[in-house]
Amino acid sequence: MNSPTSVWLNCKAATMQAGSVQPYGLIEDAALVVNGSVLQWVGPRRDLSADLLANNTQTIDAKGALITPGLIDCHTHLVYGGNRAGEFEQRLNGASYEDIAKAGGGIASTVKATRNATELELASQSTHRLLSLLAEGVTTIEIKSGYGLALEHERKMLRVARSLGAAHPVSVQTTFLGAHAVPPEFADRSDDYVDAVLDMLALLHIEGLVDAVDAFCERIGFSLAQTERIFAAAKLQGLPIKLHAEQLSDSGGAQLAARYHAISCDHLEWLSDDGVQAMALAGTTAVLLPGAFYFLRETRLPPVAKLRSAGVAMAISSDCNPGSSPCTSLLLMLNMACTLFRLTPEESLAGVTRNAARALGLNDRGVLAPGLRADFVLWDVKSPAELSYAFGSCPRTQTVFNGAVL
Repeated sequence: MNSPTSVWLNCKAATMQAGSVQPYGLIEDAALVVNGSVLQWVGPRRDLSADLLANNTQTIDAKGALITPGLIDCHTHLVYGGNRAGEFEQRLNGASYEDIAKAGGGIASTVKATRNATELELASQSTHRLLSLLAEGVTTIEIKSGYGLALEHERKMLRVARSLGAAHPVSVQTTFLGAHAVPPEFADRSDDYVDAVLDMLALLHIEGLVDAVDAFCERIGFSLAQTERIFAAAKLQGLPIKLHAEQLSDSGGAQLAARYHAISCDHLEWLSDDGVQAMALAGTTAVLLPGAFYFLRETRLPPVAKLRSAGVAMAISSDCNPGSSPCTSLLLMLNMACTLFRLTPEESLAGVTRNAARALGLNDRGVLAPGLRADFVLWDVKSPAELSYAFGSCPRTQTVFNGAVL
């Protein structure tokens, strides 16, 4: 049986194809042909062949909408228990981070809440966050573990992440972040905890719960030597590598990640010139997280101009997490990337489509092109720049996920 086909007409298409002569790869009067779950043809309507038009089973009037690839949120900690609004208020009333941590707050409080939550409770809390992102056109999302910090709880987080992808029209990529922090039971024994992380990774990978591996390489996280142990284990298991790098200091994590051909390094406010060049040579994507920069009131900007000059692809993400970016709006991140980091609107949109796909090692999405997944979004805007310009609004009118109209 032939796959059902549909032709989308009366639209503009921001294809986001790299190297396009037109900004955004924009086609003013476009047509898209969807065959099953993939795009069969994308181009100017005038070039649509009579055969393609005649052989479709449905013609859809897009009513003048702008069509973009489905948005990709490539760095999130979406699954967690509780929240830290109380700590946010304490900080604004003068408490230091150290004071809060000594009182059992900080990441320890999220670990406690996550460990105490059942899978059902975690799934319920996480679903609310996910639905907010889907309402803005997200069709692919990365979800990290890292608030369990013990096998049963890391497994629980990753199982919930998988269940979200099964229950909702979104593609979920899971990342094991066991090396997020040292749990209380391993206090002052970080090397022993890394041993435990390696054991967890092996088991969770066998169980099919891990798509990639991440670590927090930082003075308050894990050392270069400890991070390299985790990278080496990930490589032996054939898993892609990502890294929380140079957020609070220049640790040299980006260079280490590049040596292991990491698909992304994320945060990067303290990234050095050597780190930029290492990432460029390795083809590692820079994932910029303006929500955390804003929420933590950081003042040191990631070296966007140097990344741009070196040809390092830049992705943008929500970094949805309870401690530094309790955000469920990827569109807001587009605006923040422009206003805080001085990206152009075109760079920002590429950051949540083409380059976000690259940051996840996915080559079947992120642009509108024949043979790729039919994940795309219809927007009630006249120009792609409006998606970065108007924060607090959501002009999405429709999402198509894997060829299905939602």
